[in-house]
Amino acid sequence: DKSNITKEAAFELDKLVEAMNNDKNMVIMVKAHTDNRGSAQYNMNLSNKRAKATVQYVISKGIAKERISGQGYGESEPKVDCKDKCTEEEHAKNRRSEFIIVKK
Repeated sequence: DKSNITKEAAFELDKLVEAMNNDKNMVIMVKAHTDNRGSAQYNMNLSNKRAKATVQYVISKGIAKERISGQGYGESEPKVDCKDKCTEEEHAKNRRSEFIIVKK
């Protein structure tokens, strides 16, 4: 239910910022995902908030806004397709952000 950047997430995002600083041509797209708890619309909204928070964090670290974009996918692309029988571990795997290199 949260879209804020945690300390652990910031640590990982700082690695992305470093990679983008080392390759000034790199353009990234963030794909944010949720588990399947809650309605599909709720999860889509939540994942969009998470994608936006991620993009804003990276921009706040000095990366030009033209070099990073983000979109939420809600529960539409599960990493583990466990339907309504997911374990906590499977839910955790489905709650994720992926970073796609659009241009290098």
